[in-house]
Amino acid sequence: MSQPLHDDLDHCMKCTGDLWDELRGQRVFITGATGFFGCWLLETLLRANRELQLDVQVTILSRNPDGMAKKAPHLAGDAALRILKGDVRDFEFPQGSFSHVIHAAAEASVELNTQQPSLMFDTIVEGTRRTLEFAQQTEARKFLFLSSGAVYGTQPAEVSHVSEESSSGPNPLDPASAYAEGKRAAELLCALAAKSSTLEPKIARCFAFAGPYMKLDAHFAIGNFIRDQLRGQTIRVSGDGTALRSYMYAADLMVWLWTILFRGAPMRAYNVGSEQAVSIRELAYAVSEVLTPRVGVEVLGKPGTGAAQRYVPSTARARQELGLSCTFGLQDAILRTQEWARKTELALEDAR
Repeated sequence: MSQPLHDDLDHCMKCTGDLWDELRGQRVFITGATGFFGCWLLETLLRANRELQLDVQVTILSRNPDGMAKKAPHLAGDAALRILKGDVRDFEFPQGSFSHVIHAAAEASVELNTQQPSLMFDTIVEGTRRTLEFAQQTEARKFLFLSSGAVYGTQPAEVSHVSEESSSGPNPLDPASAYAEGKRAAELLCALAAKSSTLEPKIARCFAFAGPYMKLDAHFAIGNFIRDQLRGQTIRVSGDGTALRSYMYAADLMVWLWTILFRGAPMRAYNVGSEQAVSIRELAYAVSEVLTPRVGVEVLGKPGTGAAQRYVPSTARARQELGLSCTFGLQDAILRTQEWARKTELALEDAR
């Protein structure tokens, strides 16, 4: 395990140490456990299990168990972990009872959302429906659904930080809204399940993040910029760089998600992310200036005339109701993500 991840897990344990006792002797089921969110959920849960001797059993759903073993062998080989092979839309329910279910499948994918929007929508909706059916059948008490800030649609220019009370939404007539509308429908399914059973769904509306296990070749600007820097290439911003985002570091993300699962109010949505807005252009220069060797930045798009597009949450609800906060700033997030990526790449080169 690399030093950044070891330190991050220490931080998570320090911030969540008093939360884990309700899992003692319990069984937890997680979908999407091989993605960015899922690997971090496993890292923190299995660390707590060992350190606090919780005697937790964890079952994860994966379409590709062999891929999980290659990506994170130390997780796949943990004695507390069981891997169930299957698709989130129609998986066979594992035997026995589970107290907590975390539905983290169907992360954002611009490629899938663009090329196969119907598949994206169906995977989110049918996957959530199936996972909720399992949670109810196994008589789980708590259910954490990882939703998205995309449910708010385009953030109004006059709104600096969008809150959970926002009534805005995506355009339902635009096929590009498949991901966002899928998450909205999935939240409704959670509400229907809560109404008809004793299940307690908690909703985490996740924004943008950085950290170990993050893909550097997907549509995430911060990952792409770090990839370019690692290769010694000029960081290229494809647009005009004015769009505003905010980035929460993965260690903070885990503290927030576990706190929402354990202490969040049932059927209450919580925005999860940083409130520190940064333009894509500023982000590119931050990556260039923070990391060594320093590389150049090229902004390819011409400046627009309208207001900058924003995707920045208000986290007042999580801060006030659950006492949550962000410990790591953008510079820390960049440095720690780059160090992990660099060491991972070196390890892969040694294995070739």
